[in-house]
Amino acid sequence: MDYKRILKEITIELKDHVSTGAVTNTIPELAKVDPKKFGMHLTTINGANYAVGDSQDRFSIQSISKALTVALAFSFSGEKIWKRVGVEPSGTAFNSLIQLEYEKGIPRNPFINSGAIVIADMLVSCLENPKEDFLRFIRVISGNPEITFNLAVAQSEKDTRFRNAALANFLKSFGNIENDVDEVLDFYFHQCSIEMNCCELANAFFFFANEGKTREGKAILTASQVKRLNAIMQTCGFYDESGEFTYKVGLPGKSGIGGGIVALYPKEFVVATWSPKLNKKGNSELGMHALELLTTKTEMSIF
Repeated sequence: MDYKRILKEITIELKDHVSTGAVTNTIPELAKVDPKKFGMHLTTINGANYAVGDSQDRFSIQSISKALTVALAFSFSGEKIWKRVGVEPSGTAFNSLIQLEYEKGIPRNPFINSGAIVIADMLVSCLENPKEDFLRFIRVISGNPEITFNLAVAQSEKDTRFRNAALANFLKSFGNIENDVDEVLDFYFHQCSIEMNCCELANAFFFFANEGKTREGKAILTASQVKRLNAIMQTCGFYDESGEFTYKVGLPGKSGIGGGIVALYPKEFVVATWSPKLNKKGNSELGMHALELLTTKTEMSIF
């Protein structure tokens, strides 16, 4: 497959795309990002790499981190994590309080905010130094020891934490948060603030496409566990636009309001895109379109 040619074609076609999106303003620090940025990096299972645009610029991965926290929690606790968080699409906003009350404090899946906060609570319980240990995990799977938190973004999230604080306290009232709410939220804000570029992000998700093993052969999850998390990414990775992503792109993936998207074709490739302008559902407008073009041109999707 001539990925180099295909990525260049995608870049050219995106220039004709009329954008109606906007950079997020829910986290003030993220609103400062240049809206014109676009990067894309594809890495194959065989080790080939292809990149276009601003693929070396680091950005806040935000909710993309939720796929990595649930992977780490799954590696520690196995199937019992699903007693506290479900695996179903939410069909509602990612920060909905109404659904959480209706379902008695059990979040629909680990990718909506309430579900990710429960996963954060699990990691606070089982990691000796939660933030440092999670960062170490990210550095291992990405192969880059320099990846770190953006402390300004973490602080900005803390300063605007009101909805997430409400979710966390609501979860606590149902007994689904074991630790101090402020400690759990501090971990959650830091995990979302992690900065990576498209290349690093694609490498970090390599094990999802490689039956649970990193490029260096380190086992992160079993093949069965990866299959299950890929299924949840397919059905829930884009909040209430997950069906649209499945229909247009046909790959498991995860998005974040920092403008990043990562998607994968098991045993074939991982691809990461970044463009800060979001559509009304909170997903990168150009990123979604770029990935649709990728699977159309390559005729490679899981369907």
